[in-house]
Amino acid sequence: MAPETFRLLEPLSIEDEQRLKQLRERILNFKRVFVAYSGGVDSTLVAAIAQEQLGDCACAVTGVSPSLASHLLAEARQQAHWLGIRHREVKTKELEDPAYSSNPTDRCYACKRELHSHLAPIAEAAEGARVLDGVNLDDLGDHRPGLEAAGEAGVISPLADLQIDKTCVRRLSRALGFPWWDKPAQPCLASRFPYGEAISHHRLRQVGHAEAWLIERGFSRVRVRSQGLSARIEVPQERLSELLAPELREPLVQFMLELGFTSVSLDLEGLVSGKLNRGLPG
Repeated sequence: MAPETFRLLEPLSIEDEQRLKQLRERILNFKRVFVAYSGGVDSTLVAAIAQEQLGDCACAVTGVSPSLASHLLAEARQQAHWLGIRHREVKTKELEDPAYSSNPTDRCYACKRELHSHLAPIAEAAEGARVLDGVNLDDLGDHRPGLEAAGEAGVISPLADLQIDKTCVRRLSRALGFPWWDKPAQPCLASRFPYGEAISHHRLRQVGHAEAWLIERGFSRVRVRSQGLSARIEVPQERLSELLAPELREPLVQFMLELGFTSVSLDLEGLVSGKLNRGLPG
């Protein structure tokens, strides 16, 4: 039975309809694919179209390690089930690599190298399947050393290739009826530590639990930056005052101290993605 095409639940512009058509055609050209799938809106769109066009010849693969927050893994599983795509999980061991755990500025290179060292043999064993990822056009202008590792592994980025940016990804996902179309970006937990500060399983769990506490209380967009034993919380500017209310501030501080932080602060600038990259050259 041929895979069922996702129907548009709301109209798209002519330009976006053309982009969606090109994305479908691009993926249909592959006989079999594995999608490097994090559960983010970008890789989920690629996984969805792969399932739509290739059916059982498409599979989403998620790298599982302490740097992936537990709620994000749960969401990735739920979304894959919703789409009907086959979903595999592979345990990655980037923490065992000093090129990752020492947290240099090119840490993401070591992370993606580890992930694709697992994906490459899986794809090769499956009649030479191709590996796709969810890199979009906007990602090409950011500090993303992982793109180099993906390129070395021969990974294909259909969104970036077709000039599809993040905003377009969200428009397409919404029109196709995907409930997660406005899901906040969620970089891996390792991005919460300043470059040069070592990353460990304990520290990843620490910030993961801290963010989970806030997410459970309605802060879907949040970062808990960790520098030494200090925690600095970032939420959107319009929600800063909520964290200062005694009924939330007091239990929040208590929970953070119980996690092992010795001080807790609120970033008055608010949530800014990639803030730790500001000190990088260029």
